[in-house]
Amino acid sequence: MNTNIAARNTARPVAAMLVMLSVLAGPADLAAAQGAAKATPAPAPAAGTRTIYLLRHGQYDQHDPRDEAVGKGLTELGREQARRAGARFAALPVKVSQVYASPFTRARETAEIATGVMGMKAFTEPDLRECTPPTIRADIMATETPGALDSCRLQLERDFERFFRPTSGPDTTILLVAHGNVIRYLTGRAIGLDPKLWLNLSFPHGSVAMVRVRPDGSMQLHGLGDIGHLPPELVTYVNPPADSAGTRR
Repeated sequence: MNTNIAARNTARPVAAMLVMLSVLAGPADLAAAQGAAKATPAPAPAAGTRTIYLLRHGQYDQHDPRDEAVGKGLTELGREQARRAGARFAALPVKVSQVYASPFTRARETAEIATGVMGMKAFTEPDLRECTPPTIRADIMATETPGALDSCRLQLERDFERFFRPTSGPDTTILLVAHGNVIRYLTGRAIGLDPKLWLNLSFPHGSVAMVRVRPDGSMQLHGLGDIGHLPPELVTYVNPPADSAGTRR
């Protein structure tokens, strides 16, 4: 017999068997490949920059004896400060994506007025409420209980951990409407100050601070106590500083 013909005759069943095996194994291989693809987690979205604006509430009725959650609302001047702040944020070249506000009346009303101008709604965030954290000032420490001081510190640290971080995705801009103590503590933490130094900072009602959190988690304070949106007659303080003539505003 021709050896070439014999070789071809022998190869035919072997080839057929290999084809059959490949057909039988094909679906299993495909299923395994699909399972592996499903098991492989999708890559996490790249971190983005978070811009945080912090707005101090407007001037309020400090003599109202009611609790801060129901009383001590804005004065008419405070409402105008809030309207001016809202117009400022509405005019930003980037859109504010979310607004969070303290539940206390003066901050809640400030947020309602400002977001009304911005065409938005604010979310209430209980941890943005006013409190007094530990400070280097002995006179302040003497008037507070250790439990209240520690509780405030933990509250503000929760705020810091929640808001002062990069975004998981595209760049975003948020607005926090809060109180002097809260904003002083958070902005100080953002630039690495000893948290007990917060009382060394001061700024007016309706003023704006801005912190930028980069994708690597580093932070930069771009403004504190900014009142560019307020004319001089609308600038007020809880404990006003004396000017060169000795008068207080």
